Amino acid sequence: MNKLDDRDLKILRVLQKDGRIPKNQLATQVNLSPTACWERLKRLEEIGIIEGYGARLCLTKLGPTATIFMQVELSSHRAEDFDRFEQAVQEIDEVADCWAVGGGVDYFLKLVCASVDDYQRTVDDMLEADIGLRRYYTYVVTKPVKSGSANPFSIFGAS
Repeated sequence: MNKLDDRDLKILRVLQKDGRIPKNQLATQVNLSPTACWERLKRLEEIGIIEGYGARLCLTKLGPTATIFMQVELSSHRAEDFDRFEQAVQEIDEVADCWAVGGGVDYFLKLVCASVDDYQRTVDDMLEADIGLRRYYTYVVTKPVKSGSANPFSIFGAS
């Protein structure tokens, strides 16, 4: 675990909301000199807390989409079975996110497809690929309520 102070957390909070903020403006918002701010920013990148920068896209402006959450249970629970499944989902473009979870299922996946029919074709391909998929449950997103929100820094004792 990396030790962060309030200034580091302020930098992260600002960047979560606006990853394109000019460095001088970031320095002003967190009450640091540009050089000191730049050094902290570089350190946060080097230690891997800042994994990257990107744009949030409105996919519906690009065309029709269906967002689907999928619960997955694997047939077997050996380490190589988990590895095989995890490697396979890396290659499936429609899988936007995949989380290994504890409890009654093994994984939660978020898939973004052009349609529900395209989702089903993706699932059929997964089943045919023999990647250990035993059972799956499908949840179609009917509307986004909250997404892309910033992480809660209050859990780290920062306000």
